[in-house]
Amino acid sequence: MSIVSLPFFSLFLFNLHCSLCDEYEGWQSAHATFYGGGDASGTIGYETDTAALSTTLFNNGVSCGSCYELRCDNDPQWVPCMKKGGLRFTINGHIYFNLVLITNVRGAGDISAVSIKGFNTGWQAMSRNWGQNWQSNSNFNGQSILFQVTTTDGRTLIVPDVAPAGWQYGQTFERGQF
Repeated sequence: MSIVSLPFFSLFLFNLHCSLCDEYEGWQSAHATFYGGGDASGTIGYETDTAALSTTLFNNGVSCGSCYELRCDNDPQWVPCMKKGGLRFTINGHIYFNLVLITNVRGAGDISAVSIKGFNTGWQAMSRNWGQNWQSNSNFNGQSILFQVTTTDGRTLIVPDVAPAGWQYGQTFERGQF
């Protein structure tokens, strides 16, 4: 049985369904815990539509951004995973180390592959650093950049014009969406 902490539930039973996970078949019974106020106060900005996963489901950060459906026992209603706005690309690092955090991913919610392309370069595969942080050891300074993002359900999206030629480390850009 998995434990999931949800800011909007007091302690009671609910069902967890990972619609894209092969290892989980159908709905799994679980427990929810409550923290913060009913208005999401005390939830450190996560609001009432975000759940914290158990260590097992979090999978050392690989599941960061994954989409899970939750429903209360004996309640046919569920809340679908929806994201507002575009994909968010936060670029950190230095000249030969680019660390890009990609968030707000619709659909599956989590990413299986990322490639980066600068104005003066070809496509280069990025490697997972941790969670949904992806890294490249190339110099993209002074170049506009675009990304190719593949989610765990196999969907691929090329996101053009993510960052203009004058981008700086520490900036976040919002573009495209599945």
